Amino acid sequence: MAIVRLKKLTFCSLISEKSFILEELQKLGGVHLIALKDDGSAAAEIAYSKLVENVGKALKYLKRCAYKRLQVHDAENFDLDSVVKAVLDIQADRRKLFDKRDALLKRIQEIEPWGDFRLPEEELMRGLKLWFYIVPEQLMKRMWAVDLIWQVVHKDNLYSYIVVIADQEPSASIMPVARTHAGKVPLSRLKSQLNHIELTLQDLQAERESLTRWIDLIEANLDEVADKCNLLVAHSLTLDRDDIFIIQAWAPETELATFGQFAIQHQLALVAADPEAGEMPPTLLKNPESLAGGQEIISFYQTPGYFDWDPSVAVFFSFALFFAMILSDAGYAGLFMLLLAGKWRALGQSEAGLRLRMLAVVTLGAALIWGIIVGSYFGYSPRPDSVWGTLKLLDLNDFDAMMRLSIFVGVVHIALANIVMAYQRRSKRTALAPLGWLAVVIGGFLVWQASNQQNDTVQQIGYGALAAGGLCLLMFSSERAIVKPLDWFWVFLDGLKSLTGLTEIFGNVLSYLRLFALGLAGASLALTFNRFAEQAYHAVPGVGLLLSILILLFGHFLNLALCLMSGVLHGLRLNFIEFYKWSVSDEGYPFKPFSKKGVYRD
Repeated sequence: MAIVRLKKLTFCSLISEKSFILEELQKLGGVHLIALKDDGSAAAEIAYSKLVENVGKALKYLKRCAYKRLQVHDAENFDLDSVVKAVLDIQADRRKLFDKRDALLKRIQEIEPWGDFRLPEEELMRGLKLWFYIVPEQLMKRMWAVDLIWQVVHKDNLYSYIVVIADQEPSASIMPVARTHAGKVPLSRLKSQLNHIELTLQDLQAERESLTRWIDLIEANLDEVADKCNLLVAHSLTLDRDDIFIIQAWAPETELATFGQFAIQHQLALVAADPEAGEMPPTLLKNPESLAGGQEIISFYQTPGYFDWDPSVAVFFSFALFFAMILSDAGYAGLFMLLLAGKWRALGQSEAGLRLRMLAVVTLGAALIWGIIVGSYFGYSPRPDSVWGTLKLLDLNDFDAMMRLSIFVGVVHIALANIVMAYQRRSKRTALAPLGWLAVVIGGFLVWQASNQQNDTVQQIGYGALAAGGLCLLMFSSERAIVKPLDWFWVFLDGLKSLTGLTEIFGNVLSYLRLFALGLAGASLALTFNRFAEQAYHAVPGVGLLLSILILLFGHFLNLALCLMSGVLHGLRLNFIEFYKWSVSDEGYPFKPFSKKGVYRD
């Protein structure tokens, strides 16, 4: 439940052994390589990443093919590069042809009413030209007033297709509609081009189907391609001088003995050192697998800095609580559990899936318990004398109690954030500033509660906490070194500046009211659909049963989707915006192990 401490390893060996050493280091795995030169390493990484991406695209395109050939498992005649190139070429050609076909279909549709004609040669027209117009029937009266030579060549229920003969385009003021561009290509030629494109598309589709025989071999080689690309990138990261090369990497402190043995085995020079001042190592998170789902949540938003702390476990449990409070329905939680059961095996196929599966179990378990506590089952409340009714401890319609509970959750969450921040700064004078914010947020909550309950003692304690917190912020928010009396003045000004955050922290606490508001909104919407269904059932005998079932299915499906989006988005938002603001100070980058993924065949 922490960020793994790393050591910077420096390996040195003969340049003739470079390829072998890098291959062995990749087999050993567990290091994050450091670029020792800027020239070409970034470009190489981009190029090789593009290569892996192309293999993935080709595989995906073949898998989407409706008809697949019998798979070939003998790799003797299999050339991955040529197969991938052929697949991507087919994909690009088909995309271009589809665009041309769509344009031709539109063009044919536009000129088909004019028939299959060819424009006469210019010398035969003696300076005259043909101008084409599609005139709605209601505007034909205006057309009869046009003093030009024209002819109706086609007519349907809505439009008349008119050709005007004139030496220059008729003025827009005398014509009832704007001119239509019929073009110079005859309809028969357009249809011939369309037929040729359709035949070419069929041929390309046949080639695509033929290439589907390599799907299994492409899948088997996908990880190996990534490994080879990573190895080529590693070659571009080394520092080469005359007859030796140097490679640096970050490695877990606990694995030093393993890498020391690796250096002895391959006769390498090895130096291990702590991160130097100003260096920012990558962040490697290590949590129990049952709680590692929090790592998956925070990884797509912000990786904490190496010298910061790991918020993944705190986010794991707080997200589960926030989602439960926003969902606020045991019936909906039960439905989500059934969906999770259906996806149980699929989620167990990968490490990330296993982590997210455990997160879903805890989150939905919390949602089920919270739904029972608030007594909501698809919008219905159990009778007070029933077993489920006795388990109902809170009422969503008790606005005052639910608001107090939501604010209390916010106070606890932000207080925890400041406690963590104070611990992170424990060796600095500014560690007292987060404790000041802790006192402010708790004091403000106590004052608010005491004013509602007319409790003078609690109110005085709250004001005392506010005063103590404000004093800590004034005196300990600055990191300035104090070497002369004037420095205290600047420290005091920094403290005044930090006090401007009072409105922000109270605004952050009030943001947690969304837990109550969204939970109430979901419960109210479910209750509304239930009432509509009951009204439809009683209003229309016979058919009313079907209508009520449709209303319940549609209404609860819609509400379920809204609750899911609200629970995920706002559950994450309260962690990433409010909680991170007061607890996570640095942004880092993830530890990327230089390791093999593929299983190589001899």
